[in-house]
Amino acid sequence: MTVLLTGAGGQLAYAIQRRMQATGRVVGLTRRELDLRRDAEVLDAVRSVMPDVIINGAAYNDVDGAEDDPVTALAVNAFAVRSLARAAAAVDATLVHFSTDFVFDGTANQPYREDMSPNPQSVYAMSKLVGEWFACESKHYVLRVESLFGGGQQTHADGWPRGSSLDRIADAILDGREVRAFSDRIVSPSYVDDVADATAALLSVSAPFGLYHCVGSGMATWLEVTTELAARLDHPARITPVPMDSVPMRAPRPRFCALSNSKLERLGIVMPTWQDAVIRYAAARRASA
Repeated sequence: MTVLLTGAGGQLAYAIQRRMQATGRVVGLTRRELDLRRDAEVLDAVRSVMPDVIINGAAYNDVDGAEDDPVTALAVNAFAVRSLARAAAAVDATLVHFSTDFVFDGTANQPYREDMSPNPQSVYAMSKLVGEWFACESKHYVLRVESLFGGGQQTHADGWPRGSSLDRIADAILDGREVRAFSDRIVSPSYVDDVADATAALLSVSAPFGLYHCVGSGMATWLEVTTELAARLDHPARITPVPMDSVPMRAPRPRFCALSNSKLERLGIVMPTWQDAVIRYAAARRASA
């Protein structure tokens, strides 16, 4: 199997590249090597590689910045996906694309399923939802992930990759700095290694095309996640609970954004709990220190 991976070097793409190399040839292209906003270049690149699978690891993730720059957010998160989908269809490839819990408004009281109606509340969220729609122009898997942690090629002095909220929280704990954690935002964090494994599993079992939620099983507040991480890092931590309303943010965030993995589970793809993921992540961080 030949895989074309776009956005190579990003947080999730880095983990996927490591995982997919065990299944065949992986051609990774960074943003500098392939500008997904250029439709003709996307088609040329796909025809050059002739992949069986295209995995899109590129995204515009500046949630607040998207409010002031909707053109870029839509170009990367939506119209670039349309270009990839059309190129995938041209060579009969399967497209794997990643979306977000932000497509929901956060008013639920139980984990969101794939058949529940999205209601995006920000420019970023809308751009990701439009990207989901465009992915449908090809054979596709759209995986909604949230609060990704681990992975990425940008490193600090200790060699550990950075790039997510939880990575920065771990930095602060290990540095002895105060950590402010939301006490009322409920999430299902996604460990990039687990998402990469689930992606490979979906492709290996030839699962029905469509939309899947792919997160750490279970749910918790950011305060609970942070407390668990501190305990697993075995390091004194100064954790201050804060309510969402006390933090000014340009774009609204969903307050309840836990996702259900039940659709994946029906295929026999069981996502580890978020606690199990935090344990493995913390062990890797301690080993690298």
